[in-house]
Amino acid sequence: MVATTTTQTVEQTVDVPEVAEPSKVAPKDARELSKLFFGQLTVLEEGTPEYSYARDTLIEMNMSLVRYAAGRFRSRGPEEMEDIVQVGMIGLIKAIDRFELSREVEFTSFAVPYIVGEIKRFFRDTSWAVHVPRRLQEARTQLARAHEELRTRLGRTPTTKELSELMSLAEDEVVEAQLAANGYKSASLDAAINSSEDGEAVLANFIGDEDKALERVEDFHALAPMIAELDERDRKIIHWRFVEELTQAQIGQRLGVSQMHVSRLITRLLARLREGMLSTE
Repeated sequence: MVATTTTQTVEQTVDVPEVAEPSKVAPKDARELSKLFFGQLTVLEEGTPEYSYARDTLIEMNMSLVRYAAGRFRSRGPEEMEDIVQVGMIGLIKAIDRFELSREVEFTSFAVPYIVGEIKRFFRDTSWAVHVPRRLQEARTQLARAHEELRTRLGRTPTTKELSELMSLAEDEVVEAQLAANGYKSASLDAAINSSEDGEAVLANFIGDEDKALERVEDFHALAPMIAELDERDRKIIHWRFVEELTQAQIGQRLGVSQMHVSRLITRLLARLREGMLSTE
């Protein structure tokens, strides 16, 4: 049921229709009512309660456009469909805020590209956890539809051969699409998982970390024989400085030489070892 209220403004009188349940208005009726509400938006002052009511009613009346556009992506799971509808609503709101009656075009024709564009942008920005070629992204969607169709028809999980026949693709291409689908979503490292030994744990506990010290193993193996070739005094200097971490002054006291002399000895030793390391690469 649609009623009409009259709002008095300083300059003019505006008739604002009242719709009891905007979200339940039939699409055909919504098209006609939308024209009336868009007309009101052109004369109402933005920020007033009347303007907000007209805008909100337009949004609710045209939610069917979002459901229609989201239906193109019905192969997605039910949880993801909720996100698709929410993103589509953003597109609808943008269309309402940018539509002008003077364009002389149906609002539905104007709004659907905005809604679909917002949904596609959502997929582009968030869907794939890793980069895969576009042909495999498209194959994944085709694979999901074929899998659901065959599962419903056969009452079981379809084989790769059955999928390839329905999709008109070679079996190896179907396998490639199945592997690429693994990159569609990623799991949080903080995701809780069940462990028989530790009870509930997080995924990060079961993923190895890179050990920076391993990078030095080869260097140590290459350096060891070169240090062995040094005379006893030079080996002691290397040991005191880099194992016991003595200062140059402390090493000088043990050798009975000045700190400056120790500095020159260490510089010479390091240059010799560095040259030997570079020659082994």
